[in-house]
Amino acid sequence: MSTVLVLGGYGVIGGHVTERLRRGGDRVIVAGRDGARAGRTVDLAERGLWSYRAALSGVDTVVNTSGAEDPRLAEIAGRHGAAFLDLTSNPSYIAALERADTARPVLVSVGLAPGLTNLLAAAVHEAEPGPVDLGILLGAGEQYGYAAKDWLYGLFGTDFHAGGERIRNFTRPEVFHVPGHGRRRLYRLDLSDQHVLSGDLGTPVRTYLGMSSRLVTALFATLTRLPGGSRLPRRIGLRGSEHWAVLARGRRGAARLAYGENHSHGTAVVTAAAVRAASQLPPGTHHLHRVLRLDDLPTGQGITLTAPTTGGDRGTALSVGPASGPEAAGHPAPRHLGG
Repeated sequence: MSTVLVLGGYGVIGGHVTERLRRGGDRVIVAGRDGARAGRTVDLAERGLWSYRAALSGVDTVVNTSGAEDPRLAEIAGRHGAAFLDLTSNPSYIAALERADTARPVLVSVGLAPGLTNLLAAAVHEAEPGPVDLGILLGAGEQYGYAAKDWLYGLFGTDFHAGGERIRNFTRPEVFHVPGHGRRRLYRLDLSDQHVLSGDLGTPVRTYLGMSSRLVTALFATLTRLPGGSRLPRRIGLRGSEHWAVLARGRRGAARLAYGENHSHGTAVVTAAAVRAASQLPPGTHHLHRVLRLDDLPTGQGITLTAPTTGGDRGTALSVGPASGPEAAGHPAPRHLGG
């Protein structure tokens, strides 16, 4: 097993990543500004990143869950002989990492979205070459860190380019049948998975997002059209469940679905699998779907994968028995997906 430095390792997501890696046998060093909670005190706002450089002694892999977006973190880690994983979903930061001069591997598209979405899309495209839609439903009742809220709220009223079009975040809804949640209206969002996958798969990939609460999803779709929506206080509490679902669907019936409870825990499961793979990679920046397949993810650890759906229409039924599906935890079992 390896020694892993987790930047922001006492945060909402970082705490789950730390726990999952330790359960897998890795030696984990928690890094952050709070010396009372961190094994190694690191201030990523330092101009020279000297505390970060010192913290890399004896480290095999760095996992960045801090929300700091600085390509130097990957470059410095590589010069110290450490692989670097980043959980960012920011397309421009990922592009900067791809341009970085790294002596060791950098692995991105790690987490649920991007990450698990990449693996689902690759599996659907393999079964049915052609355009892929990604639907993401996150738990509105979950605890989200300030960095995550800052990123999400910052998207209100902003545009991105995809497929030669200019698209406003949280617009252009599509209807998805989300297992356990029924017909849900999800909205386009500028996540990095669609940009990378569209190039790698050679076909359009579109990402849509909503929250488990219909009211919160509708609120987001309203805020993106209002001046100043991105400046709302980040401490606004949201209500809803912690259940999440991620699905990929083709245009002729191929589909794959993953679901679970608490997206931070699911992110940690994917991240731990990525850490195992990172040490075997050559220098340069890699995306998760170029390294792992969907079936490489561990089972029974908080992410449930349904069997592939192929052919027929986009409402093909999925069979998930109550003993192993969400009904066992008091949730409705998935019935179908598509649009």
